[in-house]
Amino acid sequence: MIELTRQYGRYGYRRIAALLRDAGWHVNDKRVERLWRREGLVPIKQPKNGRLWLNDGSCVRLRPERRDHVWSYDFVHCRTDDGKAFRTLNIIDEYSRECLAIRVDRKLNSGHVIDALSDLFILRGVPSFIRSDNGPEFVAQAVQDWIKAVGVFC
Repeated sequence: MIELTRQYGRYGYRRIAALLRDAGWHVNDKRVERLWRREGLVPIKQPKNGRLWLNDGSCVRLRPERRDHVWSYDFVHCRTDDGKAFRTLNIIDEYSRECLAIRVDRKLNSGHVIDALSDLFILRGVPSFIRSDNGPEFVAQAVQDWIKAVGVFC
């Protein structure tokens, strides 16, 4: 068991037990787990990778440095008790984790995104950067053109 653990460092006790059974040993998972704990065997954990770049590695993600530096916005979908769908548009300040706006409606489109952002720009000023996912409302040409016209980087 110890040799298998050295060879396959990330495997847990269940997979090691399966390898032992494949090798001809008559063991069950409970016994392997008990021996596993007694020997202090722990699988090697992989380091958590934060999403700091795009999939092609071309761009390092900007970390917020102060309030109103980087804003994020996204949609959340849900259903009421009667089964009708509704959406919420959530806009947050990434530095303070403050929720700047929540818009709720049955249908939200790119025009609603522009309205919500323009209201916030009037109240709080224009942020340096805005981050969003690649949903259809966010990649709409109207939203991209409006954000560029205001002078915010995406």
